[in-house]
Amino acid sequence: MSEIHVFNHHAMATHFQVRIAGEEKDYAESAAQTAFTLLTRLESHLSRFRVDSDIARIKELKPGEIVRVTEPTFACLQLAKKMELATRGAFSVAATALKTQPTAPQWTLLPESFSIRCDGGKLEFDLGAIGKGFALDRLAEVLREWSCPAFLLVAGGSSILAGEPPAGTNGWSCGLGDDGSAQRYWLANCSLSGSGLAVKGKHIFDPRTGQPAEREERVWALTDTAAESDALSTAAMVLNKNEINDALAQDKSWLIFMNELDAWRCLGSRALPARA
Repeated sequence: MSEIHVFNHHAMATHFQVRIAGEEKDYAESAAQTAFTLLTRLESHLSRFRVDSDIARIKELKPGEIVRVTEPTFACLQLAKKMELATRGAFSVAATALKTQPTAPQWTLLPESFSIRCDGGKLEFDLGAIGKGFALDRLAEVLREWSCPAFLLVAGGSSILAGEPPAGTNGWSCGLGDDGSAQRYWLANCSLSGSGLAVKGKHIFDPRTGQPAEREERVWALTDTAAESDALSTAAMVLNKNEINDALAQDKSWLIFMNELDAWRCLGSRALPARA
């Protein structure tokens, strides 16, 4: 097995880690630092806590007003719209807006000008449920541009994006939740994200009702991209079984599971059980 180089960075109020296999250490470090530079730039666009970010400027829009945003912000919001439609509204970057206004704000993306229009309400966006995954996908693009295809990217322990496996392995050994998990899986060329209430409490809201999620089980989603897995695992916290099946019907590559038994059944086609 080739040596794995590990690099760490703090951004978006969480811990990011890049693991690269099959490369010289200095080269891998240069690739990782380039990825982290991009991460810092993405945070400046996507953070709702930065007064000069795109998300902060969007919040100032009045109905009928339009603002042009950067390409990463527009791309992230496009994915957010896709996941909102796929989950029939169970995922929304405007979910927390219902804390301060009676109905969900309405908005339209204008692709020809990389702009967003406020159609109603105040656009109080929180990209926490998709922004970190979106960032992982963009970091993966950087590593592939550097010809570092064998990588594992982690954001806060709840979002994992695996590239090509290290030489001589079936994939990257990952646990459900943290590196100390007893049961592990080989992941390759896919993303695994988890959502739950144990760490942050009732921080996930159902955009359809404005009520906090009540599901006690932790939920995992496996997809091709980290943005999709982050959004899907968040939505699954407020979806019932039939609604989950409807969401999964939108993309046959998506998987959702809520316990170890489900993981063995669901991951069988996408990842192999591994022993640490």
